[in-house]
Amino acid sequence: MRVARAGQLAAATREVHVASWLAKNDVPAVRPIDVQQPVEADGRPVTFWVELPSHEHGTAMDMALLLKRLHALPKPEISLGYLDPFVRIAERLDAATTIRDEDRRWLHGLRRDLAAAWAERPTGLPNCAVHGDAWPGNLVRTSTGPLLMDLERFSVGPPEWDLVSTAVRRKTTGAATAEEYDEFCEAYGADVTEWTGYRTLAGIRELRMATYAARHAASNPEWTGQAQHRIDCPHGRCGSRPWTWTGIT
Repeated sequence: MRVARAGQLAAATREVHVASWLAKNDVPAVRPIDVQQPVEADGRPVTFWVELPSHEHGTAMDMALLLKRLHALPKPEISLGYLDPFVRIAERLDAATTIRDEDRRWLHGLRRDLAAAWAERPTGLPNCAVHGDAWPGNLVRTSTGPLLMDLERFSVGPPEWDLVSTAVRRKTTGAATAEEYDEFCEAYGADVTEWTGYRTLAGIRELRMATYAARHAASNPEWTGQAQHRIDCPHGRCGSRPWTWTGIT
């Protein structure tokens, strides 16, 4: 069972529809229980899911194989909407009460610059269904293989957006080894860092990671230093990439 925030009924309904569509197309992912859902309890949408079996963290190879399978599917018959890589960034900055005003202004400016670059990005692979947040925390490995989770960012958009998360883990944060990244590219069949639009998408991903930490620090003081580090790095205060980041990457 999953209980969402009040006002998220449409999002919960969409996530159930996405999971059902993935099941129909044999893409390994979390599965909704076959009941009429969501239901509302005290204004909060509630959804019901098949319990995950015993599992562990997935690998870059697992992610590559699932994304290759997902991106090869025909255009979904359900309404997903087009990918918005900037969703919630402005709200995160408004909630980031621990960062300096000058850093907040710089991040807002970076968001505007990246939004302009996103709108004019070079042509890449054809648009398709994308997970939208394809980092290792949204993937588990079970005895029967890997499963995708957290489907709330599912949409139609450039497949490069899904690929850039693993690339950033190698090129920006160093969280993935060179061997892991080479295996990821070989399994998927492409290296997104060779695309001329990579730097724009990587910059957006770095911005998302920085604003996540900044918002998180407002209620979790132990994140204050990490938030500042994630701001300092894209600001050019940390030297060349990869930067050493801790916490969620």
